[in-house]
Amino acid sequence: MQHYPLPEGGVIPALGLGTWKSAPGKVTMAVEEAITAGYRHIDCAPIYGNEPEVGAAVAKAIAAKTVSRQDLWLTSKLWNNAHDPDLVQSALEKTLVDLQVDYLDLYLIHWPVLFRSDIMFARRGDEYLPLDRIPIIDTWQALEACVAKGLTRYIGVCNFSIKKLDDLYRKAIIRPVNNQIELHPYLQQQEMVEYCRSNNILLTAYAPLGSGDRPKGMKKSDEPSLLDNPVIQRVAARHKASPGQVLLSWGLARKTVVIPKSVNPQRIRENLAATGLVLDAGDLEEIATLERGYRFVDGSFFQPPGSPYTQKELWDE
Repeated sequence: MQHYPLPEGGVIPALGLGTWKSAPGKVTMAVEEAITAGYRHIDCAPIYGNEPEVGAAVAKAIAAKTVSRQDLWLTSKLWNNAHDPDLVQSALEKTLVDLQVDYLDLYLIHWPVLFRSDIMFARRGDEYLPLDRIPIIDTWQALEACVAKGLTRYIGVCNFSIKKLDDLYRKAIIRPVNNQIELHPYLQQQEMVEYCRSNNILLTAYAPLGSGDRPKGMKKSDEPSLLDNPVIQRVAARHKASPGQVLLSWGLARKTVVIPKSVNPQRIRENLAATGLVLDAGDLEEIATLERGYRFVDGSFFQPPGSPYTQKELWDE
């Protein structure tokens, strides 16, 4: 397994198991299968609704001595209703209880979006708060305190634009080590890749396969398919690999972390095998032509009538 270096001697596995959309009842088996297959990186979040099931699999693997806690990399995220500095530590501690561990390896601010603290998912404009109500740096300082207390080794963000990430980077005492964003050949975000590379920030790619199984309400009727793209299929045929393996190998070739989700044992192992697939310069040049600036997860669900958020403001585009 390839690893990427982090400050203070840490290393993060380059490929992990995503758990978004993994249903309770299936995710425990998926995590058990992944750990048995050789995964050592599990990506979680409380809003996924399955952290207790992930924790059950982690606890079982540790009890069976399949792995030690130190062998595993566990990432989780701070949800949009817990940005208040007084709520950050308790939110993290709830995740630790659910995952049955004493610390996280990485804790991320899930979105630069604020909900009221009594709302799990805002659906009306009055259930949102403007981002300046609780400045990101205030939330970040509470995360820094969690690092000092040993509750998480590293901290970072998700879904931050370069503008938002750079603002935080300049103000933070502990600088973010990771920005988890949507990345795939239709949304290559080369400017972000270069910014993060120059500032020693790792990128984690979510939806690296196109997130075809996300909820219908988040889909467009005419959205393109990555797995069915002729270029991806042609490269896959040349290497006797699957289209999914090509997409993951492409992400790894860019030195980004990739976190494909699956609950299918065969697919879990197939995704892991992508770490052994090496694309050549010609492959990468072909795939580079697929850029469309296309977001499968575009943030439009955060802009009901009366919301202070728009897609333009969210992505600073």
